[in-house]
Amino acid sequence: MMRTFWTFPRLQMRYIHKLGYSTSCAAANAVFIKEHKKMITRKDFPILEFDTEKVAKINPENLMPEKFNADKLIISFFPEAINKLIENKMVQVFMHIGGENPFDIYNFVDAPQVLLILGQIGCPACAGNLDALQAAGLKKVIFCGGGGVLDRNIKVGQLLLVEGAIRDEGFSYHYVEPSRIIFTDKKVTDKLAASLESKNVPYIRGLTWTTDAMLRETPERIALRKEEGAKIVEMEQAGCIAVAQCRGFDYGALIYGGDDVASEQWDSRGWNTHEGIRYNLIMLCKELVQEM
Repeated sequence: MMRTFWTFPRLQMRYIHKLGYSTSCAAANAVFIKEHKKMITRKDFPILEFDTEKVAKINPENLMPEKFNADKLIISFFPEAINKLIENKMVQVFMHIGGENPFDIYNFVDAPQVLLILGQIGCPACAGNLDALQAAGLKKVIFCGGGGVLDRNIKVGQLLLVEGAIRDEGFSYHYVEPSRIIFTDKKVTDKLAASLESKNVPYIRGLTWTTDAMLRETPERIALRKEEGAKIVEMEQAGCIAVAQCRGFDYGALIYGGDDVASEQWDSRGWNTHEGIRYNLIMLCKELVQEM
């Protein structure tokens, strides 16, 4: 049966009061203010002021007070593939998230413990939603999307198993101490690699470059990130990896080669029209997340 809960943006916190959580939230905030010790040091730039305090004014548990009866999640950026799954009645609505940026959570009919959502672009939206959803009991999460290749030899559809991300964004610095690169859990990544090899699925391993500003991917910056070892540019991985590290759940990501940003002229290569690749990648992730 479909359930409904309120969405996560700050404006929607008013609904927590309607649901009866105002007293506990207020009490928690009072304790926070009273007991909070200074765990943040002023730096030259605010982005470097990491706070070791784990308890915030608004916490994921405030937004998702109920536990799911499922603990695995696929985050996909392939709306046409999800629509096909819906049309074929292979997934059903598990929960509706309302508010300013509404979305549905689906689960697979033949694997109800595996949830599926359409990801939202950028770390604050995608990783922010992930942080809220993990409070409902998620243990295994896998991401599948596309990204711009920094090496023109990476063909459209070639899979990158993400080992880490260059943190050229802001979100992740609120979850994990500043560093140039944030890495996935090697045990989880190795397990995904073994599963891919057992299925004879070709892939490469490596870093991504996570950026907040797609329209500021200048030739010089692209060259620098390529020199650092990034194979694909995208907008979510640093944030999602940081949330997984901070909250303590297993996370992996597969990104397929999309548009070419490495050549002198940008080439879309029709990356978002490869419906077969995108549908098959979701179905592959359905198997992988159950083997993580």
